[in-house]
Amino acid sequence: MHRVIISGVGVVIPEASITNEELVDSFNIWVDAENARREITGEEKLAKSDTDFIVYASGVKKRHVLVLDGILDPERMTPRIPPRGDDELSVMAEFGVASARRALDDAGLGPEDIDLVICAASHHQRPYPAIGIEIQNALGIKGAAFDMGLGCSSAAAGLHVASNLVRAGGQKRVLVVTPEIITGHLNFRDRQTHFIFGDASTAMVVEALEEGETRPGKFEVLDTRGWTQFSSNIRTNLGFLLRAGQEDTSAIDMRGNMIKQVGNKVFKEVTVAGHRFIVDFLAEHGLTPHGIRRFWLHQANARMNAMILKLSFGHDVGHDRAPMVLERLGNTAAAGAIIAFKENHEDMKAGDYGLLCAFGAGYSIGGALLRKL
Repeated sequence: MHRVIISGVGVVIPEASITNEELVDSFNIWVDAENARREITGEEKLAKSDTDFIVYASGVKKRHVLVLDGILDPERMTPRIPPRGDDELSVMAEFGVASARRALDDAGLGPEDIDLVICAASHHQRPYPAIGIEIQNALGIKGAAFDMGLGCSSAAAGLHVASNLVRAGGQKRVLVVTPEIITGHLNFRDRQTHFIFGDASTAMVVEALEEGETRPGKFEVLDTRGWTQFSSNIRTNLGFLLRAGQEDTSAIDMRGNMIKQVGNKVFKEVTVAGHRFIVDFLAEHGLTPHGIRRFWLHQANARMNAMILKLSFGHDVGHDRAPMVLERLGNTAAAGAIIAFKENHEDMKAGDYGLLCAFGAGYSIGGALLRKL
């Protein structure tokens, strides 16, 4: 069995951004127009959004988006991303390639050194050809590739699969790519979710540590773990069978089929499950939360992360122990914990433990116990 390290991490954050104030202004203009229509039809009127509600509910103040055009237009409220031809690189693959190149550079490797690509993301642009294969082709990587998804736990699940394949000798070096263009699937007219998400792309190079080899500054993957429990409290119903369930098959009715969640239930149930997962996983290795130098948690909700850590430690835990990037980036789905890792590890000392842990729809939780070399 081989020892395994994360030898490179790449992150791409789009330049365009949207503040809470901009998002609320657009949403409320649409609500005024919609409520005027409902006044005539007698339907229940909608509540407006506000920045204080957004910050309290999530901790998000700004989010970066791959395509800004169209999102703040009250008559559209969806990013305007024109379709590309089959002979052109897809939008998702292009985003993934950008972070993959950075991860390869960080690892000091080239495409010829990779033998497997896993595209692990919460949303995929299409079922096939796999986005992972398209990324593999664009980079000029030999071997194989495939897609996988587990909601916001996708990158952690990809790391779980990659590290175990490398540990067992099935692969030499695996590239795990997580391009999240979640704004393309977000209902910007839903008051409960319109503010949550942002776009980002991450990638990790996972490889074997040869016997006697030392890689100072890199992180060894000591163990990984996954946990799932079915729940519809975070759900999307957009899929290929949606058309078959409609009388008018010429268009897909998006209403009710994009991202939706029962926020209060998700908060309570994931908080309990996340705390239990962390404590139990660490205990298997004779560790407690107090022995972990840094936690890189899923960047979904600041209050939820704070509560999970408080339950785990028995007291409040600050930014140094569990850094957050949520405030300025929003929830970047499966990419969030990887961004937190990339931005907050260089000050750690050799021998320090870190825990990467993400939670998402499913419910799902993925964790990786790391140690700095």
